[in-house]
Parts: sequence; structure tokens; C-alpha cells
Amino acid sequence: MNAKPLSYSEKAIMANHGVASELLRREDVVERLEGQTVWEGEVLVFTLRNHPTALWCYAWEADGEVTAVLHEPPVLSAVAAVRAAIAASSGQQP
Repeated sequence: MNAKPLSYSEKAIMANHGVASELLRREDVVERLEGQTVWEGEVLVFTLRNHPTALWCYAWEADGEVTAVLHEPPVLSAVAAVRAAIAASSGQQP
């Protein structure tokens, strides 16, 4: 579960992607690499208002920071959003 209030995710989406959002659902995600859990938590799925290319955004909190990733290829699920963020933070392609 995200420790920060829902408004933190909404503000992160606005700051990063320039649109308002509304919570659609919550998904539990466990991402493993070579048999080891590299990330586990709750991803919030938001509907976006008037974004030019995406209908949804995935957001989650880790280490006090909110990550917000748009639902656009190759990111088509909450799991893919987490994978893309992990890859980006390690300098790899998703």
C-alpha cells in the first residue's frame, strides 16, 4: 500500500505529464529478476483527463518518492510500468 495520500500521486502526474487524473484501480505488483524480488508494492492506475496520447497512468510510491509512468507502448500494464522505471533508473532499455 502507498504510504502517501492519493493527492501526492495526482500531483506527481500533473507535474510530470501536465494533466489532471482520477484513480481507477489499485494493482499489486511483484517484479522479480533472476529469482529475486526487485520491487513489490501497490501500483495505482489513474484515468487521465485530456492527455494528448495516453488514457491511463501508473503511479506508485517508493522510498518517499512517487513515480508516474504513462500507459503508452511498450508500457501497457502496471507490471510493464514498474519494469520500465527499473530499467530507466539502471540506464537500460525496458
